[in-house]
Amino acid sequence: MEKSRSGEHATTINITDAKGKGVASRPPLMAAARGGYKRGLAIMDFVLRLFAIGAALAATITMGTTDQTLPFFTQFFQFQASYDDLPAFSFFVIAMAIASGYLVLSLPFSIVTIVRPLATGPRLLLLIFDTVMVGLTTAAASAAAAIVYLAHNGNSNTNWLAICQQFGDFCQSVSGAVVAAFIAAVLFMLMVLLSAIALKRP
Repeated sequence: MEKSRSGEHATTINITDAKGKGVASRPPLMAAARGGYKRGLAIMDFVLRLFAIGAALAATITMGTTDQTLPFFTQFFQFQASYDDLPAFSFFVIAMAIASGYLVLSLPFSIVTIVRPLATGPRLLLLIFDTVMVGLTTAAASAAAAIVYLAHNGNSNTNWLAICQQFGDFCQSVSGAVVAAFIAAVLFMLMVLLSAIALKRP
C-alpha cells in the first residue's frame, strides 16, 4: 500500500511539472506576438509622419511665398496681396513651420518605437506632442480657412469685398495651402490614434 501511494504521489508530481512547463512557455510567445503587432503600428506611424512632413511643408511654403501684384496701379496706390497683410495668414505660416520642424525632429523617436516596439516612453512622448500639434494645425487651418472664405465670397454686412476675382492666383495659392494644412491635421489625428492603440495593454 505504501509503495502504490508513493508511486501515485510521484506520478502526480510529474504531471504538475509538465503542466508548469507548458504554462511557462506561453508568456514569451505572447510577448513576441504583441511586439510584432506594435512594431507594425510603429511602421505605420513612421510612414504617416513622412506624409505629414510633406503636407505641412507644402502648406508652409505655399502660403509663405504667396504674393500677387496687379498689373495696373495709380499714382498713389499699388494693388498687391501678400500673406503677411493678414495676421491669420502670418499665424498660419508660423504654426505650420513649427509643425514641420516638430515632425522632422520626431522621426528618430518614431524609429526607436520600431526598433523597441514594447518601449512606452518614446511612444507616450510622441502621443503628447502629437496631440498638441493637432490643436495647433487645426487652429491655424481654421483661421486661414475663414479668411479664404471671405476672400472668395466677401461679407456685405462688414463691407468686406470679395477679392478673388482680381487676385485669382493669390486665392488659389492660399486655398491650396489651407487644404494641405487640413491634410496634415488629419494625419496628426491618425498618429495620435495609433499611439493610443499601441500604448493600450492587451
